[in-house]
Amino acid sequence: MEGKEESCVYKNPEAPVEARVQDLLSRMTLMEKIGQMTQIERAVTTHAGITDFFIGSVLNGGGSWPFEDAMSSDWADMIDGFQNAALATRLGIPIMYGIDAVHGNNNVYGATIFPHNIGLGATRDADVIRRIGAATALEVRASGAHWAFAPCVATLTDPRWGRSYECYSEDTNTICELTSLVSGLQGEPPKEHPNGYPFLAGRNNVVACAKHFVGDGGTENGTNEGNTIVSYEDLERIHVAPYLNCLAQGVSTVMASYSSWNGRKLHSDYFLLTELLKQKLGFKGFVISDYEALDRLSEPFGSNYRNCVKMSVNAGVDMVMVPLKYEPFIQDLKDLVESGEVPMARIDDAVERILRVKFVAGTFEHPLADRSLLPTVGCKEHRELGREAVRKSLVLLKNGKDVAKPFLPLDRKAKRVLVTGTHADDLGYQCGGWTKAWYGLSGRITIGTTLLDAIRATVGEETEVVYEKIPSEETLASVQGFSYAIVAVGETPYAETFGDNLELTIPLNGSDIVTAVAEKIPTLVMLFSGRPVVLEPAVLEKSEALVAAWLPGSEGQGMADVIFGDYEFVGKLPVSWFKGVDQLPIKAESNAYDPLFPFGFGL
Repeated sequence: MEGKEESCVYKNPEAPVEARVQDLLSRMTLMEKIGQMTQIERAVTTHAGITDFFIGSVLNGGGSWPFEDAMSSDWADMIDGFQNAALATRLGIPIMYGIDAVHGNNNVYGATIFPHNIGLGATRDADVIRRIGAATALEVRASGAHWAFAPCVATLTDPRWGRSYECYSEDTNTICELTSLVSGLQGEPPKEHPNGYPFLAGRNNVVACAKHFVGDGGTENGTNEGNTIVSYEDLERIHVAPYLNCLAQGVSTVMASYSSWNGRKLHSDYFLLTELLKQKLGFKGFVISDYEALDRLSEPFGSNYRNCVKMSVNAGVDMVMVPLKYEPFIQDLKDLVESGEVPMARIDDAVERILRVKFVAGTFEHPLADRSLLPTVGCKEHRELGREAVRKSLVLLKNGKDVAKPFLPLDRKAKRVLVTGTHADDLGYQCGGWTKAWYGLSGRITIGTTLLDAIRATVGEETEVVYEKIPSEETLASVQGFSYAIVAVGETPYAETFGDNLELTIPLNGSDIVTAVAEKIPTLVMLFSGRPVVLEPAVLEKSEALVAAWLPGSEGQGMADVIFGDYEFVGKLPVSWFKGVDQLPIKAESNAYDPLFPFGFGL
């Protein structure tokens, strides 16, 4: 028995990765191979299901938890249970658990929530983004997961898109410089590391995923899952370029986009997924589909699912995020292989790629959660990093009605201060979408510091802070005692198609709240949004100062650090701020470029 075990090359951590891949592949049945290509939702996952179907990967969608407010240890218990089921199969191939950790491990209660990418784009700070990746990796690993579906490296061309806040910028060069989240999550590859080959430094790192390949930020009118109409040359120049930087850092997985390129759906585009990404660019990791994306290849939704599976797998999708009805997927793919409609060589290529990433990631040696990392979740160091990122992300759009008399920084020893607005004391609004739930929530959804908390912690003991979510008529009628007001308004949380918006006005009467207060009291407006929004003339004219705070996450103290003058404003607009939606899409290189605030603006 001992000699037989020794000949098991795939179980030998000292053997070369490629030798382990080929050895394991040679031992696998068709059903075991198809199982590796199948990713399913934790809500439908049973230990028997993993064992019976040799499932290769499990994920959770946004808002899919073991139970509400589950801590990292609870997640680790759940994921380890799934893992033990996988390890009990004939070949003992571990699962890889994936999670949408797009601004910290944002599904997990108590994790550090960092600013969304649009705010990180305003920092122009690749090192901060790399450190956020490293911190996120620790907090993800502590929960037992191995894989973060990040970063999104889409080039934002139209802020009407509901995923605008997932983009670093409208400028491709800026995005390319900020892909350092990959090295933060996976670790920094050595200089001699082959381009396009997956990389993972060690147990404190997680597999990263560059998404969504390709052109998802360029759809007509910013329609989510829409059609990007550009030449191949422009597709490469504007949308493909950031992926080159990700591949140079050894990104292990790439997620295909729901969107289309010139009418061709990405999930069935052999030219882009196979000829461009895998052959021309040399990507040796694996391509993962998006959630239920195969169903979207037919109208009505999923009506000819077998054909959807055939088109997608043959185009180059290696692992399918099924994620719910996995038995029909497995049966359809088995039938397609047995009928010759999906070549066995395509299955072997997909499974080789998946196993390569699993071996590189060390899942065979260390499949279970590392409980020693639990103290890193929401730790002081990570929260300080979040606070630093918030400070650097704030963009000052206006400071004083007279240039010679700046309004900021605020006096922390003022006698009486009014804090008001829908977003002043709402942690959920401050974090935005992809926080605890897929589309985000309102209220004290996790552990963190709101803007109001931060103001109260910063002003002097003698300062009276009056807080009203909506300013009352009584307060506005007797304003003489207030030194200034801080009004926080902005967008309510959303994600994906739910965020598509053709009007982009400030919700919840935000403009009215600002003008009502600013007419009576000198006012700083803190605007929370995942993109530029319409700024009414009255908001701009009547307020003394205006700050784009984006979606800063859980560490609101970073806002107080800057508005009270402990730190300077350093953020620069990552996108052009339009005057009206009739200007969209607005392009900085256009002769007709006439924004309210240009790309790169920041006082």
